[in-house]
Amino acid sequence: MKLTEAKEKYIQTWGTFATNWGINRTMAQVHALLLANGKPLSTDDVMEQLEISRGNANMNLRSLMDWGIIRKELVKGDRKEYFVAEKDVWFLFKQITKERRKREIEPVIAFLDDLKNIEDKDSQEAKEFIKLMEDFSSVTGKINNIMDLAIKSDDHWLVGKITNLLK
Repeated sequence: MKLTEAKEKYIQTWGTFATNWGINRTMAQVHALLLANGKPLSTDDVMEQLEISRGNANMNLRSLMDWGIIRKELVKGDRKEYFVAEKDVWFLFKQITKERRKREIEPVIAFLDDLKNIEDKDSQEAKEFIKLMEDFSSVTGKINNIMDLAIKSDDHWLVGKITNLLK
């Protein structure tokens, strides 16, 4: 397989995988394109290579910058905006974990806490409901703690912890 074919396959497949994780396919493809390129790309480059509209390219580039996994880079003598992806895979893992926790886990924790605050707590049915919400809160809290540990750790620490868990 030639390099250009491998890059194209990577970009398309990464976009497909991303939908399974709840991430926009095009956003993942833009990120994969930037990761796979050795040089900064302009919005026009992204549009051309992925065959997407300017609005779609801009929206996804901004989202990736919001996630903290790409950044703008100046190209001397050119007024266009260019973008590069953070290529440190461990940093990417931590940033994506941080964003997913903020967008997915923290709202669930707040939602469950709110559901436990019911007025008529005395009935058996209410007690069972509150217990169920506390159980969900416990599991969600543990997931949040694991994500927090991953975000704050270095790659050697987490690999060691996972290895110990698998033994």
